[in-house]
Amino acid sequence: MKALTLKEAGKTRLEDIEFNETVGEDDVLIEIRAVGVCGSDLQYYRHGRIGKNVVSKPMVLGHEGSGVVIKTGGNVKKFKIGDRVCMEPGIPRYNSKATMLGIYNVDPDVCFWATPPNHGIIRERVVHPSAFTFKLPDEVDFYCGALVEPLAIAVHSVMTAELIPGDTVLVTGGGPIGILTALVARASGCTQVIISDINQNRLDFIKQTYGLYTINSQNISVTEFVRELTDDWGCNVSFEASGSVPGSLTALECLCPKGKAVFISSPKEPIPVDITNLHRKEISIKTIFRYANCYPRAIELLKSKAINITPLITSVFPFTKAEEVFPFAVKDEEHIKIIIDFQEESSCLL
Repeated sequence: MKALTLKEAGKTRLEDIEFNETVGEDDVLIEIRAVGVCGSDLQYYRHGRIGKNVVSKPMVLGHEGSGVVIKTGGNVKKFKIGDRVCMEPGIPRYNSKATMLGIYNVDPDVCFWATPPNHGIIRERVVHPSAFTFKLPDEVDFYCGALVEPLAIAVHSVMTAELIPGDTVLVTGGGPIGILTALVARASGCTQVIISDINQNRLDFIKQTYGLYTINSQNISVTEFVRELTDDWGCNVSFEASGSVPGSLTALECLCPKGKAVFISSPKEPIPVDITNLHRKEISIKTIFRYANCYPRAIELLKSKAINITPLITSVFPFTKAEEVFPFAVKDEEHIKIIIDFQEESSCLL
């Protein structure tokens, strides 16, 4: 089948690759219809690695996907041919301790698409366990179905924070994950949701599209803004989604006493944290890694129209022009989410 492979840093190729398409008794064969481009895909494209994960041989990119079931295994009862679905890209060991405890996302042996040495899904078809495949309701199109994956990260982050209706929330980092987290937080009852970033165009988009509080941290003190908004108290919860040291420090500084910081992104450098100040305010720090058991909730948010993620899709490329996607993504950093459409024949830059 046709697939987009990362040959080496900065070089992709749309080529024919043979995959094992044997459908197990508990599996489904899915014809891919849409794939979202993630920041991790871009990191592999730019550098050929993310931390200890090194692309040492050609690898198919992509892990945010939706499609149509075209074959089912003998034990599969919940799907039929023609069902529209999205797929959770991480497959754990079913008998691992983490899986048995319901925290399969932290199984050290999880097999995750587009993470070396595992191929991703910018390809025509994929065999996938039915247990990690989910039906798309009529209200959710293939594009949004592909974005259930990053939305699940936001859902997991908000669930980890144990938000209370009426909470004031700060999100540091206005990328796709930061925006999605802010939207899920607002849908969970948070009355004041703030996003900080250094990209003014992105902040303008967020404010105009979603009506959230926005702050350019290069021009204004986020801490002072939050304190003024909360009568010098601070926010109840902060979500760090920038992956930067300044963003991480801001996420901690802006919290009120007994506040919680949830770290979604990992900063590239150590954070110089004042532990004494955290002690005095009894600050809680939590971290998240992907998600577990969050896809049904994410899909329900889209079905009910509690959140609208369609505006985040800023560019669409046909699969036939997949080689153009990553050079475009690197050159035009104003995009938010790029979708690769396996049905469209011509490029459609939104």
